[in-house]
Amino acid sequence: MILIPIRTEMVARRTPTANYAILTANILAYLLFNVVRVDALREFCSQHLVLNSGWPAVHQFFTYQFLHADIWHLGGNMLFLWVFGNSVNAKLGSPAYLMFYLSAGVFAALTFTVGSQDSLLGASGAIAGITTAYLVLFPRSKVTVLFIFFFITFFEVPAMLLIGVKIIIWDNIVTPNIVGAGNVATSAHLGGYAFGLMGAAFMLAVRAIPRDHFDMLGLIDRWNRRRQFQTAMADPNAQRQAVFGTVARPVARTPQAQRIEDQRLDKITDLRNRIAEHLERGELTAAGALYQELIAGDPNQCLPPKQQIEVARHFYSTGRPPQAASAFERYLSSYRDGHEANEIRLLVGIIYARDLKQYETAQERLQEASDRLSDESRKAQCREWIEFAKREMGGA
Repeated sequence: MILIPIRTEMVARRTPTANYAILTANILAYLLFNVVRVDALREFCSQHLVLNSGWPAVHQFFTYQFLHADIWHLGGNMLFLWVFGNSVNAKLGSPAYLMFYLSAGVFAALTFTVGSQDSLLGASGAIAGITTAYLVLFPRSKVTVLFIFFFITFFEVPAMLLIGVKIIIWDNIVTPNIVGAGNVATSAHLGGYAFGLMGAAFMLAVRAIPRDHFDMLGLIDRWNRRRQFQTAMADPNAQRQAVFGTVARPVARTPQAQRIEDQRLDKITDLRNRIAEHLERGELTAAGALYQELIAGDPNQCLPPKQQIEVARHFYSTGRPPQAASAFERYLSSYRDGHEANEIRLLVGIIYARDLKQYETAQERLQEASDRLSDESRKAQCREWIEFAKREMGGA
C-alpha cells in the first residue's frame, strides 16, 4: 500500500518565491553532481559537500541539504517540499521561510551526528521541519493523496492524520523498528520534525507569525476555553444565573438536556471553525452562508474582529446592506473600542443613510464617529452625511 501526498487544500495568497528557489537549487545541484559525468565534480561533492558526521565542517551542515543520491531520492523530497512548502512559505514570507528551512536542516543534521558516524546527504531533514510547520499552521486542513494498492485512486486525508500518524509515527518510528531503517536517516527526519513542530509553535506564541483562528495554538486555546466554560456551566444553577441573574430559580438539568446543550456548543464551534477556514481560502460566499447559519442558531455570536469585518464587507459588496449593517453592528457591540471601530461607525452610518433610509440611526452612528475620529477629512465626511440624513428626513 502506497500513499503519496499530491496537494493540500490551502491556497497560497503570496507567491512562494523562496520555496521555488530551493526547489530549483536542489534540481540544479542534482544535475551538476549526478547527471554531468565529471569525476572531479563527484569527488569534490563527496569530500567537501556531503556531511561527514565524524568530523563535519560548518559549511557541510548547509551544503548536504541540496544533495541527493539518486532521482528517486530527489523526486520524493521535492514532491513533499512542493506539497507542503508553498503554503508555509506564503504564511512566513520568503526571508523567514528560507531561514526556517535551513535551520531545520541544520538541526536535523545535528540530531543525526549525535548517534552516527555515517555520511549524510539529502533535503529530508529540512523538509521534515517544513512538514510539521505546515501541521502547526494548518492542522485542520486536508491533503489529497494518491492511493496505490491493487488499484489507483485519490482521496482526502486530514493533515493531522497523514503527517502525525502516517508520516511521523508509522514511517519513521514504527516501520524502522520492524524492518530496519536501511539507508534512511530516520534520526535526521525526527530531528527535523521536532524542530518544525517546536519552531513554528514558538513563532506563533510570540506572534512572529500572524495568528489564525484555526492554527494549532488557536485550536488548543479554543479547546481550553470551551473546557473551562463547560466546567463552569456544569452547575445548572450557575447557567441559569448567567441568563436570568441572581433571581434565577435553581434547576436540575437532565442528562438529555445536557447532551442537547453539548451538541449545540459543538455545532457553534464547528461553524466558527469552518467560517475561518473559508475566509482563509478567500471563499467569501461560503463563509457568509455559514455566518448566517451561525447567527440563526445563536444571535449573540460574533467572530474575531478581522473575520467579522470581512464577512460584513462581503455582504455589502454583494448588495445585501441589511445583512452588512447587522454584521457591522455586531462588531461594534463586541469590539466597541476596536482598532477599526470608528471607521466602521462611519461606514455603517453611511449604509443606514444611503441604503436603508434609516436616517435617525444613521445620524446617531455618524455623530459617534465624528466625536471619536481624529482625521479631519473623515470628520467632514461624517458631517456631510449627517446633513444628508437631515435633509432626507425633512423631505420625507
